Amino acid sequence: MIRSFYWHDYETFGVDPVHDRPSQFAGVRTDADLNIIEDPLVIYCKPADDYLPSPEACLITGITPQKALEDGFPEAEFITQINEAFSQPGTCAVGYNSLRFDDEVTRHTLYRNLRDPYAREWQNGNSRWDIIDMVRLTYALRPDGIHWPRKEDGSPSFRLEELTVANGIAHEAAHDAMSDVLATIAVAKMIKEKQPKLFDFVLNNKDKHSARQMLDTAAMKPVFHISAKYPATRGCCALVAPLAESLSNKNQVIVYDLREDPEELINASVEEIRERVFTSQAELGEGVSRFPLKGVQLNKCP
Repeated sequence: MIRSFYWHDYETFGVDPVHDRPSQFAGVRTDADLNIIEDPLVIYCKPADDYLPSPEACLITGITPQKALEDGFPEAEFITQINEAFSQPGTCAVGYNSLRFDDEVTRHTLYRNLRDPYAREWQNGNSRWDIIDMVRLTYALRPDGIHWPRKEDGSPSFRLEELTVANGIAHEAAHDAMSDVLATIAVAKMIKEKQPKLFDFVLNNKDKHSARQMLDTAAMKPVFHISAKYPATRGCCALVAPLAESLSNKNQVIVYDLREDPEELINASVEEIRERVFTSQAELGEGVSRFPLKGVQLNKCP
């Protein structure tokens, strides 16, 4: 049972969560109604002597190695404080695009410092969540009451800093971890207020057990799927049919995009399927397209 949400964000010295290092962390705990109930945690991380930060990352965040060295904690102490906050019983750790980036920063920093990289995600009734796909789902199904910023090509932008500006949400310093955390909470509150049923549906079905029930490969019942793998021009969404569980990953289900006629896939040989799944579109050439198959990760709040 979720007792509290822990909203968080990292700033880092590079774009690779595996090899690059964190520079700043900010987090704050809220209750189930998204009211802040603890003092925020904002800490810096000293850069390692054997690591060279990206100059571009420093320019974007404004955090120099000198500042992090002066104000920060050694990485082991830095991640210990974060892990303690995440590990309180009943905590749901949540962010904006956090499953693909911030959670990976946490995992690799824990592992690098000889700590369990996964325990805080499931022990003591804990869990994790990422609201970016809920934002995309809101645009696709319940867009009313929210202003949606547009890119030059007319497609929607789901960048946090652009979404906050369009909706008059205070976001004084994009790429400052605490500012991003408060902006994320404000966006979540906006959706909870404008579309409460959608908010509750997404929250109540974020775990892998709910996802597995929906992605019934025996019945192949179509489901509405949100993913950044689908272009923003199409709302990052597709009606898909669950075909099979992955043989290499028990938490992955293979789905087919029903915008494309499946007849070619049904009649294709194993060799042709392999070629049209694992070969890039550029190498396939004109007149031949890749089969619209996709793996859905059940344990990543699909």
